Amino acid sequence: MPAERDAVTLIVGGREHRDWTSYELDSDLLTPADAWRVSLGIPADAVPQSVRPWAAVTMAVGGQAVLSGRIDRVERAIRKGQHTLSLSGRDGAAVLVDCSAPLFVARQIDLEEAVARIVRPLGISRVRVAKGDRREKITVEPGMTAWDALQQVAEANGMWPWFAPDGTLVVGGPDYTAQPVADLVLRFGDEGRVNNVLSLTVSESVEGRHSEVTVLGQNHGTEDTEGEHALRSVARDSGVAWHRPKVVVESQCDTEDMARRRARKLLADGRLSGFQVQATVRGHRCTDATGTGPLWEPGQRVRVLSEPHGLDATLFLMRRTFIGGRDRGQVTELLLKEDGVWLPDVGKHRKRKKGDAATEMEVVDL
Repeated sequence: MPAERDAVTLIVGGREHRDWTSYELDSDLLTPADAWRVSLGIPADAVPQSVRPWAAVTMAVGGQAVLSGRIDRVERAIRKGQHTLSLSGRDGAAVLVDCSAPLFVARQIDLEEAVARIVRPLGISRVRVAKGDRREKITVEPGMTAWDALQQVAEANGMWPWFAPDGTLVVGGPDYTAQPVADLVLRFGDEGRVNNVLSLTVSESVEGRHSEVTVLGQNHGTEDTEGEHALRSVARDSGVAWHRPKVVVESQCDTEDMARRRARKLLADGRLSGFQVQATVRGHRCTDATGTGPLWEPGQRVRVLSEPHGLDATLFLMRRTFIGGRDRGQVTELLLKEDGVWLPDVGKHRKRKKGDAATEMEVVDL
């Protein structure tokens, strides 16, 4: 049966634990520190010594790792005739969210070196960084968390950090050239013969969208070169029909190219927040014609066909949550966004065919 094949396993201290009363495994590209929670009923004296806060864990579904992190919290609730053990934790980003960044000021430093100086003192050694620009100056201020500092240097290069299931820190962008992994279908009067979604919600909003975003930056200069205090780039969204400007001061943007990428990303972030599809499906896999497929994971592209919503489009999966437990069945909640919009300057994009409809984001150098 699919539920047995895709059993959720917690691996801690070299031992495997499964058969949960309930579980929830979250993975979100935009939220640092993917969270998980499991619970089960056990005898009062059956809690293994290895199950404790700080213990390193791997969460697997159907034998495939989906998250590597640590236990944050262990809860034991004892009631008459019942003893429940609940465990919760986060992935490798937790230490970056919880802890302050090491303080430093560096000049002429590339992205890979900057990332390493932020995360390695906190025990993160496996890092994969896409090629970025050299920075005239990077300053980590007192009070900044390691995640804040990491996000700042990544966004200055138009990138984003996240953790892969094996615990590797990745700084880069999405792949919009990958083929869609599944079709989500909702038709009128189908009575379940083709429909494969339990629920589907489409949301459109103008909150956070802007007609233009202006980024102001500065170059602090060096002993050999003078600083520039009027770096400026404007990005415009032709899909916004009325004047909604935004001006942002970004001290980390010390070249015109960085200011341009930052303006495009801020404009894209607003557009990204303006449209989303929430779907709930059975199981934890993208089912294909054979009835099997890969596990759902953020970064996949999915075709959504909904007759009631008048929607037929390929969308980008930003978040997925595995939910289930004993006698509850398995479902997956999906959050999908407009394809090709997130991180527009570093994502791999397909070549657009003549006649494709798209809302263009224009960059104006001033």
